[in-house]
Amino acid sequence: MLRTEPKQYSFHSELYNKIPEKHILRKVLMAVDFSFINSLLENSYCKNFGRPAKEPEMMCKILFLQYIYNLSDDIIIGEASLNLAYLYFLGLNPEDKLPEKSLLSKFRTQRLGESTLDEIIIEIVRQCVGKGIIKGNSVSIDATHIEANTIKKTPERIMKHLGRAIIHTYEKETGTDLEGLPEVPDYKEISDHKEAKAVMKGYLETVLDKVETKVSTKEVHTAAIILSARNILADPKFMNQKGVRSLVDGEARVGRKSKTQDFFGYKTEFVMTTDERIITSVRTSNGAYIDGSHAKDLFDETKKSGVKIQEVYGDKAYFRKSILDQIEEVKAKAYIPVSATVYRLDESEYSYNKDSDEWQCSQGNTTVEKKYYKSNRKDGVREGYKYYFELKQCKACPLQEACTQNRARRILVVGMNTTQFYELSQQQKTEEFKEKYKKRASIEGKNAELKRFHGLSRARGYGLLSVSKQSKLTAIAVNLKRIAALMS
Repeated sequence: MLRTEPKQYSFHSELYNKIPEKHILRKVLMAVDFSFINSLLENSYCKNFGRPAKEPEMMCKILFLQYIYNLSDDIIIGEASLNLAYLYFLGLNPEDKLPEKSLLSKFRTQRLGESTLDEIIIEIVRQCVGKGIIKGNSVSIDATHIEANTIKKTPERIMKHLGRAIIHTYEKETGTDLEGLPEVPDYKEISDHKEAKAVMKGYLETVLDKVETKVSTKEVHTAAIILSARNILADPKFMNQKGVRSLVDGEARVGRKSKTQDFFGYKTEFVMTTDERIITSVRTSNGAYIDGSHAKDLFDETKKSGVKIQEVYGDKAYFRKSILDQIEEVKAKAYIPVSATVYRLDESEYSYNKDSDEWQCSQGNTTVEKKYYKSNRKDGVREGYKYYFELKQCKACPLQEACTQNRARRILVVGMNTTQFYELSQQQKTEEFKEKYKKRASIEGKNAELKRFHGLSRARGYGLLSVSKQSKLTAIAVNLKRIAALMS
């Protein structure tokens, strides 16, 4: 039962006068009113029945402290019981008792939803905009990887563990021993990786077939793990080592840090005000996530918080037509470098005239005809335009034989968005763009802060929901620190 009682400080609260005025937690309370959290979470409590619950505002503040100082559940409760600044921040008297660590864990997992954390981030940012702490109109977007709280395993090892788990679960549920099962192959002795996977797959399928015939409606746990094993084997990505790589954390995936480095875990993407460096929105996905897929949601939440977006900064991963269109929709200007993987054109060979819709080659020949084309390839449908250069000039050109490739004249094949990308590439060569783009570097420092000082380099728990909550609580923590610094 949620019952909000009027707060009254005791005689011992005089000790709070010892807390310096410049203390980070005093500055945070001066800038942010957290009372909205109680109304935000009131529907998750019963109003008339049950024991009086701890205030959601206080429970959230404990979590904020935990993530500001990167502490465990056990340590934060112990520290908050002794630290005057922590107790002052929580709105408690020095003699008051704090909740058990188990209650903190239950609140985080059962009461505090992802959408609630989004609302908390939005409201904190909205208050900062209202008080003039946030004045800028530019934002940066970036993604950072988070290592899973477990190791990644080969498909062979996972199939071995699945077989063992199925047998163990069935024998425990029924109290009988399974007979006639094949011996577990020693896949480590097989030098050929593909052969080892095939052998272990055959073993697991044999175990599944034999156990499935014995399972009744009573063995619910065995049936559940059999279904899970069938789903894992049915996923074509699994055998290619791009699907499930851990039975402890089945939602973590392998992602790429660079062309030569990969990681196993999750990716968190966030939008941050470029000048004040305050995070306005956060989204988390598995490690295989493609940067920018949640850009629209991130921009929408940023606007909802009251931040006026006029400039958007990002790295080359965000140079995609869909993202550029989303930035245009919010009436902002994109400061994103051209990506060579998207925009394939040698600008030393070709230049474009937007007004006449003509391309000119390095020898001065101009296109005179344009045709739309569409072709089906193994990697998908390709469409774009073919620009035809003037025939007589091509024949008279000294480079005709080398550049026309046995054709009568040169034909320039471009994608649907090449002309738009060309205009952007020309803008990015200006000194204005180069000077402006320096502002994006601030988001790299925020990435480092999230990981080095607040533990976002590695997941605290297992599963996407747990890591998403960790990411959002970490974002709130660094925001509160930054707000305190701006207040100073």
